[in-house]
Order: sequence, then structure tokens, then C-alpha cells
Amino acid sequence: MSRPKGSKNKAKTATTTTDFSAQIAEKQSAKEAVTAEIASITTNIDALKADLKAKKVELKSIDKEIVKIEAKKIKAEAKAAEFAKKAEAEDILKKLLASGMSADEILAKLK
Repeated sequence: MSRPKGSKNKAKTATTTTDFSAQIAEKQSAKEAVTAEIASITTNIDALKADLKAKKVELKSIDKEIVKIEAKKIKAEAKAAEFAKKAEAEDILKKLLASGMSADEILAKLK
């Protein structure tokens, strides 16, 4: 093992005293700042949660309205299709009557 360099009789330096109260005060102020930030963020989160809840309710009501409108659209399309079929049948009936067919012959053709 090698011998340590330097003298063992070296003069020892005085240990510096640290100011613990200043460090505590600094850490306390940092703690207060972080606590204030947390409170601010929590307030923002609560506000955003409230907005989110309101938007979800609005979305749900819009979805219900869409479903109602789609049902009305389907009804209207079915009614229009039925009306078109009825008009077409009446046109065919008029043509057949105009061509001189009797009502009994027309009924026989429809069956």
C-alpha cells in the first residue's frame, strides 16, 4: 500500500458555520410558491371539469335531436315512396282504362 501524500500535521481549517435559518426560510418560501401553483392548477382543473361536464350534456342532447330528426327523415322518405307508388299505380290504372280494359280485367292483371 502506498503512502498518503501530504503531511499529517497539516493545519486544519475551521469549519464554516452554515446559516440554517436562512436555508429554512428559503425552503419555506419555495414551499409556499409550489403550494400556490398547486392551488392554481387545481382551480383550473375544476373549471375545466365543469366545462367538460357541460359540453358532455350538450353533446348528449344534440345526439338525441339527431336521432329524432333521422327518424322523421325515414318516416318522410317512406311516406314519399308510398305516395310515389300510389301515383304510379293510378297512372297505370288510367292508362289501362284509357286503352279500353274493363275493371275486371285490370283486377285480374293486378293479381
